Amino acid sequence: VIVRKWDHKEEKFIKVPEEEEERYVIAVRRLEFDQQLGPYTLSKYRDWKRLSCYITKDAIQRISPIGGEISISFESQTVKKFGGAGVEETLEAQLKYSKFSTAEEISEKKGCYYTTIPRVFKLKEMTTSELTSLNLDKSRLLESILNEEYRGDEGALLAELQFAFVTFLMGQSLEAYLQWKALLNLLFGCTDAPLHTRTQLFTKFIEVLCYQLKIGLQNNENDSGSSSSVSSLLDDSWLSSESFLHHLCKDFFEAILEAPVLDGSLLSWARRLRSLLEERLGWQFERDGVHFEEGDEVPVTIRVI
Repeated sequence: VIVRKWDHKEEKFIKVPEEEEERYVIAVRRLEFDQQLGPYTLSKYRDWKRLSCYITKDAIQRISPIGGEISISFESQTVKKFGGAGVEETLEAQLKYSKFSTAEEISEKKGCYYTTIPRVFKLKEMTTSELTSLNLDKSRLLESILNEEYRGDEGALLAELQFAFVTFLMGQSLEAYLQWKALLNLLFGCTDAPLHTRTQLFTKFIEVLCYQLKIGLQNNENDSGSSSSVSSLLDDSWLSSESFLHHLCKDFFEAILEAPVLDGSLLSWARRLRSLLEERLGWQFERDGVHFEEGDEVPVTIRVI
């Protein structure tokens, strides 16, 4: 049983005195509050499971800041380092006009311990052309990060992707958004890995991303009861065809179409992702006049277990 009290001044949950906490714990275990509680929204339970299916206790302990408190107030000193566009501008405005702790208190606290994703992959004794090729296809960088940072555990990488998205979506954390974006750039920047060495990882990744965007881009109902096509969960910049996600997905879908042989599960989830983006955001993906249609004759492989 965890007992916390909402502090209006600090705009966060704080601990209560030990004696008060003990009384609440005893009352909870005696089910004294149950009659006053509303039913759990089981309709949302499936959504939550899909958003967090890879997040384990170990992943939470590895990523969470010391003390376990995640707050955008601790990010006010880092916002200035990033460009002001889209989500970054929105979150910066929230930090500017919110009530936070003093600068002295903030400076003593750390953010989440996310994995560092290098923007440029470098190896010694490589020519310029080799380095260029290495960064055009980030498959080797992915392998390096998986082995060195996640000890070869693909689930740990997916857990961090989910952790960052939930923290960004629910807590409006700029740090989490940037980590989620960095992981998307890493995975979508791979050409060889999804088709050969890490097909199962990419199938799971696309599945995770589909559910994230399905929740983040869900339609909202206004006061009149009519449905709006614009989601309040994600910034309006997501609707633009200039969004970083549009460019990443476009390149990924093109790579899928060019593949002579493709895993059936990966193709299926790629089609679901494409349909989701086209239906929710109105994006269109095509190359040389060839659309990525359900009826395309793409050779597939079926894994027999």
